[in-house]
Amino acid sequence: MSTMNAKASSGHEEDTSGMRSETLGESGRLGEIKRGQVILVAYLIATLDLTFLFMQMGVMPYLAKSLGLDSVGFGYLQTTFGVLQLVGGPIFGRFADQFGTRAALILSSASGSAFFLLMSISTSIPLLFLSRLPSVFMHGLPGAQKFITDLTTPSQRADALGKLGLCFGISIIIGSALGGVLSTKFGVFVPTYVGLVGNVVNTVIAMVCIPLQTKPKSDHCVTDHSNVFSVREILRLMKFPGVMEVFIVKVFAGLPIGLFLIMFSIISMDFFGLEAVESGYLMSYFGVLQMVVQGLVVGKLTNHCTEGTLLRLSVFVFAGVGLGMALMRTVWHYCIVAVPLVFAFSTLATITDSILTKAVPSSDTGTMLGICASVQPLTRTVGPTIGGVLYKQFGVSSFGYLQLIVNIGLFVYLLKNKIPLREMKSQ
Repeated sequence: MSTMNAKASSGHEEDTSGMRSETLGESGRLGEIKRGQVILVAYLIATLDLTFLFMQMGVMPYLAKSLGLDSVGFGYLQTTFGVLQLVGGPIFGRFADQFGTRAALILSSASGSAFFLLMSISTSIPLLFLSRLPSVFMHGLPGAQKFITDLTTPSQRADALGKLGLCFGISIIIGSALGGVLSTKFGVFVPTYVGLVGNVVNTVIAMVCIPLQTKPKSDHCVTDHSNVFSVREILRLMKFPGVMEVFIVKVFAGLPIGLFLIMFSIISMDFFGLEAVESGYLMSYFGVLQMVVQGLVVGKLTNHCTEGTLLRLSVFVFAGVGLGMALMRTVWHYCIVAVPLVFAFSTLATITDSILTKAVPSSDTGTMLGICASVQPLTRTVGPTIGGVLYKQFGVSSFGYLQLIVNIGLFVYLLKNKIPLREMKSQ
């Protein structure tokens, strides 16, 4: 039955891909131009959303400390944020499928406004914890991914989604720098005011510039209007051919490195001996790598390689990254390892998102992207505990050895199991 669903989904996707220009009320060359313009708007919304998110991440430790929150309490604060994002991802995706991408982006930006408003008036620890609550619907990046998925054909999707990595890299650099400068020169609450105004602007952009209907018209008749919070409907997507297998790879391939990055603020001080300013430079270096790799390299590769090939390549490179991390001793070693690390992370994220959205009906792509968006919050939720034990008991090299072992296992699994994929190259 699931195979028949997949075939029907495949045929439906191909039938509707030619109708995407008409979705915007245009046809021919003019429709292509307008579609390109609104996709650029989606990139802008994602860039602004991520910039403010990284800005608050840099400021939050200082704001928490100024309110008297100790390291244990700060850990609880971060875990609260992770759990809310983890729970909210699939729900946000269901909301996007049922009410449209425009409504979802407005919800995300409005939630961001509430998030920064509560942060700006957080004069006590309970208020600071309360400010995390709106983050359950703060999913600007998945919203932009959903929008791009609706407006691109399957063969264009990996390249278009990959360019969001350029937005991610720009946001890391600008957001980290902006948060540091504003908090140092004007006070720790000023970045929250900027984030509030920025998210209000993002809300207006989504209301004015994003079309009401982004899916092909034929998709609306098959959209399931059951409860947004239905766990059964969310889990149903895992039964489509290839979805569970690819999702398992997505979760576990980068998990050990994700645990390492969760602990990086401590590792950078204890293991590498970096000062705060030097850590900032390292973050900027990561941002530049992210921009180059995901904004330029991944898109080129999708023109020449099938997604199955790129999936196996990213897992193989991840295994090599694990070996490199197990052997590294200095920050310069880490800077070298960071190049294949960013490549593997970017390629895996883009390709798995593309594969998974093609594997389900186009009426369920929002939910699928919401599930994908829950992978990082899951790592942030379990990361501090598991990562802390690994680092304390076995040292930095344990992250590398775990990464190597996990990805060798996944690579063998991918070689031996023929996962059904809709193999396409970008045109």
